[in-house]
Amino acid sequence: MEFLSYMISGISLGSVYAIIALGYTMVYGIAKMLNFAHGDVIMVGGYVSLLSVTALGLPWWAGVLLAMLVCTVLGVVIEGLAYKPLRAAPSLAVLITAIGVSYFLQNAALLLWGSTPMSYTPIVSGSLSLGGLRISYISLVTIAMCVVIMAGLTLFTGKTRMGKAMRACSEDKGAAQLMGINVNRTISLTFAIGSALAAIAGVLLCSFNTSLMPTTGSMPGIKAFTAAVFGGIGSIPGALLGGILLGIIESLAKAYISTQLANSIMFAVLIITLLVRPAGLLGKYVPEKV
Repeated sequence: MEFLSYMISGISLGSVYAIIALGYTMVYGIAKMLNFAHGDVIMVGGYVSLLSVTALGLPWWAGVLLAMLVCTVLGVVIEGLAYKPLRAAPSLAVLITAIGVSYFLQNAALLLWGSTPMSYTPIVSGSLSLGGLRISYISLVTIAMCVVIMAGLTLFTGKTRMGKAMRACSEDKGAAQLMGINVNRTISLTFAIGSALAAIAGVLLCSFNTSLMPTTGSMPGIKAFTAAVFGGIGSIPGALLGGILLGIIESLAKAYISTQLANSIMFAVLIITLLVRPAGLLGKYVPEKV
């Protein structure tokens, strides 16, 4: 029963990583850039949802919707002001800009809300008892949310016109533009969707940790980026697989090996995997044309 409990805990934690990783993998797949400010958008979503409940008196679901709205606008603004002018710039310039945006959001949160951790009330409480196994409701909600988001994104990218435009931009932005696709609008939409997902992930993550501070999104953001690379960055199913596997590895490592070494074990697994499959578990190797 203990092992099964750790597995469920790992799957629920991995579901949060998967939701965050979807933002990384979508932006990279279409814009070919790494948005390292994504983890801090998670933190903003957590603060907005918390303050909307405690300060404005809104129900938790309204707080989640408001956090999604604010993070969506924030993602579009970041893309328009920081990344859009660098479309033709070297990738190193974009990477440095992303790190700068990340530090800007962290310090802005520090000025607005201070460095003292705030207590975060989970959106659902209690647990389900199945024999000797107890499963928290927040774990079930997280897993269900991850499945719904994954199914929705798969349908969106496969069936809708805008989803197909996103796939076309992912394959070849130049050819997509020649076919009449507005590449700038498509990239902005990608940032909007990824930031909305970051808000949901922020609420779920804070519901697990029950605390919130300006650096809350930093380490989960790095782990989610690891999950995206592990599963195959640019692949939506890869983000899900990578997130779930890393969550399970972290949970089992903390339970059976060492809490202090859990993160090291996660990254060691990533390194070994990339040595065998450089494109990730579900990624495809695309030779560079010269």
